[in-house]
Amino acid sequence: MQMGKLSESEGRGGRWLNRNVFAMGLTSFLGDFCHEMATAVLPQFMQAIGASASVLGFIEGVADALSSFVKLGAGYHSDKIGHRKLWVVAGYLLTGVSKALFAFAFAWPLILVGRVIGWLGRGIRGPLRDAMLADSVDAQNRGKAFGFHRAGDTAGAVAGPLGAYLLLTYLGAHAGAMDAFHRWLPSLAGASGGPFRVIFLLTIIPGLLSVASMAFLVKEKRRAKNHELRFLGVLSSLPKDFRAFLFAVGLFGIADFAPTLMILRATTLLEPGMGLAGAARMGALLYLLRNVVYTAASYPIGALSDRFSRTRYLAAGYGVAVVTFLGFLFAGSSLLWLSGCFMLAGVFIAWEDTVEGVAVRDYVKTEVAGTAYGVLGVVNGIGDFVSSFVVGLLWTSVGPLWAFSYAVVVAAAGTLLMASITARPNAG
Repeated sequence: MQMGKLSESEGRGGRWLNRNVFAMGLTSFLGDFCHEMATAVLPQFMQAIGASASVLGFIEGVADALSSFVKLGAGYHSDKIGHRKLWVVAGYLLTGVSKALFAFAFAWPLILVGRVIGWLGRGIRGPLRDAMLADSVDAQNRGKAFGFHRAGDTAGAVAGPLGAYLLLTYLGAHAGAMDAFHRWLPSLAGASGGPFRVIFLLTIIPGLLSVASMAFLVKEKRRAKNHELRFLGVLSSLPKDFRAFLFAVGLFGIADFAPTLMILRATTLLEPGMGLAGAARMGALLYLLRNVVYTAASYPIGALSDRFSRTRYLAAGYGVAVVTFLGFLFAGSSLLWLSGCFMLAGVFIAWEDTVEGVAVRDYVKTEVAGTAYGVLGVVNGIGDFVSSFVVGLLWTSVGPLWAFSYAVVVAAAGTLLMASITARPNAG
């Protein structure tokens, strides 16, 4: 067998936990280690350089929206040329190096640039990787494969915030470490947010390891090129019930704001009693808790999705999100209450990410799966932009209670709409 190609016996028909499923889980573990290590401290760094909640929401929303349109183009291109792996590797490379740019930011525009580069990489790799993953197992085992992959991904999301917390603790206790950093990069000496800048630079290590894992461990079964494929023709051929599914996903999505705003909510509530440094460390731990639950819940949620009506099962996960947003709406400075909110956030994001990915292949065949996953990415990206921007804007202009009230009402509407959609049998 040639390197880079996948035999039928390896990818389909045998055990669901095959080489590709394991390797893509490992790649996502390393990629999310890189991403979440930076995400855990980004809200506090933004505060340190004087950026507001509305700016944070704007950055997250713009990056998500741009990423979503790249997903559509990358997915369609991969369907046309018959292979996906090379583009996935390129996407992981962009995300793997983008966070290091944050270390050199003195104002928010460079954060926007780094976030856009990283999310463009995620946009390139996401739908193509999901299509490769769906093709690596039999249809009846896709829930297990996607659940395992999300578990690997979110294990990285546990390791990242934990690494950030340990680094913050170490750098706070060892002034010599920061002195060495400033000698290495004297241009950053005296700049605000010094410990956060060290963390941003160190994210490049797991980021580059994720590139190597995807490049050398994952094998791809290439398909014949389809130069006759036309973009508008593919879009118009997508089933009507898939479009209804996407509409419900989009409605819920415009309420599903970025997790950095959850961290910001917690740290602003905790800062009066703990101080900025203490609140930052606790915010990283709460985000870690969210990701531990996310990791633990992903596989069982994915495996159970193979047994129920996919749309109603997804609606149940959306319902957990509504309860979560209510929790943040009424949150105070109680660590127990905030911990419960972050745990529920871990459950609903595991439900959402896993089951939405599995459901796409219930509607379309592999020949246009890249485009279909790209369309899902566009819908989610638009939702991410609207939700993060609106929640951040409402927070800054009229207060966090209005911001979270908006999320509760719109998410509830999306939940009810998804519950009303009839699931489709697997497309094969």
